[in-house]
Amino acid sequence: MNGTGVICYLHRYRIVLCIMVTTLKEKKEGGFEWIDITGPTKVELAEVAAKYDLPTALVEDCLQPDHLPKHEGVGDNQFVILRTFNEQAPESADTIQEVTDKIAVFLGNDFILTVHRPAFDFLGSIKSTYVDNGKCTTPFHVLFRVFAYVVGTYDAPLAALVLNIDAYEPKIFLRKKMPDLLRSLYYMKRRATVMDHVLELSKPIHEGLKGKIAAPHFNHLKDEFLRLQTSTRQIVDNVSNLLNIYISLSTQRTSEVMRVLTVFSVFFMPLTFIVGIYGMNFDVMPELRWQFGYLFSILLMITVTVTIYFWFRRKGWM
Repeated sequence: MNGTGVICYLHRYRIVLCIMVTTLKEKKEGGFEWIDITGPTKVELAEVAAKYDLPTALVEDCLQPDHLPKHEGVGDNQFVILRTFNEQAPESADTIQEVTDKIAVFLGNDFILTVHRPAFDFLGSIKSTYVDNGKCTTPFHVLFRVFAYVVGTYDAPLAALVLNIDAYEPKIFLRKKMPDLLRSLYYMKRRATVMDHVLELSKPIHEGLKGKIAAPHFNHLKDEFLRLQTSTRQIVDNVSNLLNIYISLSTQRTSEVMRVLTVFSVFFMPLTFIVGIYGMNFDVMPELRWQFGYLFSILLMITVTVTIYFWFRRKGWM
């Protein structure tokens, strides 16, 4: 496992799976080694498990894409699953598996293994910035840097959600028509809820670093959790309020339309009644052959309409 090894499986001249094993840090006297494995198979993980004496059940968890964040200790070894935000996730993504990607970490006294399916460039950045310069002297220091970066991936999408909410709010109050508004707000709320859920599940991993990394680093990560979760919950509350406002405004608009229709119906009801009376074809009717019957009926309708109008104005209905 020295250097970088790439194993590609072909199917009809097309690459369908690529496994890459990279040694990010070689073990030296009194030090530790860091092995990174991308796109592993069961056979590949079985070899790793045998070499580092890892429990089979924990190794199998690496192949489950829907596994939630967790921290588990087995003897002197530690097993951690992290979920980093997926920048390629569509706006309609609303589940943990769609919004985030998984990265599994095995730690021992003198080794750290990072296992994941998609390639993560930030691992190389951590190597060059902290490991190569001797700033990470233990596997837990590496885990902290990886964990801090993973937590930081939720910062930008949360900021984007806040900007979207600020853009939606005036449009809702100004009654601008927006297609799929409810759907967009729903997905925003779901995404913020998913991120809050992942952060909450990741807290035990943070607690597991207590005493193993410097106190300022531990407290900084704790503050990041507090800040991000405050943002996620504010976003959920704000989106819920916008949804309630939107529904209330829609109900109000419907009520206004119904009020106008009711007013028109009240105006035309007595007029229809009058027309119905004079439209009956009886031979003996008081005004049927009266010379001023037509004028009388028109004046009667105008009088009824004006009376209803002023009555509505007095009641404050118009």
